[in-house]
Amino acid sequence: MEAWVSGDMANGDVVSGGVVRAGRVSLGTYGGLAKEVLGRDARLGEVRLVAVDGRAGSGKTTFAGRLARALRHAGADVAELHTDDFLDGWAELTAWRPKLEQWVLAPFRVGEDARYRRYDWVAERMREEWEPLRRPDVLVVEGVGSAGSADLTLAVCVHAPEALRLERGLVRDGEATRPQWERWMAAEDGFFGDGTALRNVDVHVDGAPGEEHDAQNEYFILAGG
Repeated sequence: MEAWVSGDMANGDVVSGGVVRAGRVSLGTYGGLAKEVLGRDARLGEVRLVAVDGRAGSGKTTFAGRLARALRHAGADVAELHTDDFLDGWAELTAWRPKLEQWVLAPFRVGEDARYRRYDWVAERMREEWEPLRRPDVLVVEGVGSAGSADLTLAVCVHAPEALRLERGLVRDGEATRPQWERWMAAEDGFFGDGTALRNVDVHVDGAPGEEHDAQNEYFILAGG
């Protein structure tokens, strides 16, 4: 069964159109968040599923990697997946969901190991080879729409200004991808527009902090998180 949910945003007074309006409220640590994850129940079989959601260029991948490192430091066996690897190029934002569900989530839900194929962004097709994925203690899934799963143990959403997100994307992918980025960002406006996509989010994070802090170990929590 494919398990993705939607509904009214629990913190609608804080998040409007998928964008946090209020300011920072505290400084969090990846170690503390890892402890929170491991202290919660697993809901994907015996796997704790953590989503790192947010718009493209917001800093999701960086956040997910640092959280995964903290979880490993705490003794957990961790797997990281990126929804970009399950897309069909610049197609629909959540085109990855059926593949992730069939190849990874469904097996984990019943206590089995998984396997999956990655999308090759250079060849513009799915790779032929299957990659094995042993059932971990924690599965961190990073990508747009990842907080929609009904199997979540914890969900994070990373936020950053539009201009900065576009700048980051073009630095990574090249100026030639500007049309694709602009279409993608417009699609994100529709996806996040009414706040329902962020219903399950536990922690809202500032993905563009201008203040000095220990970025490898700390992050700024936004109001509502």
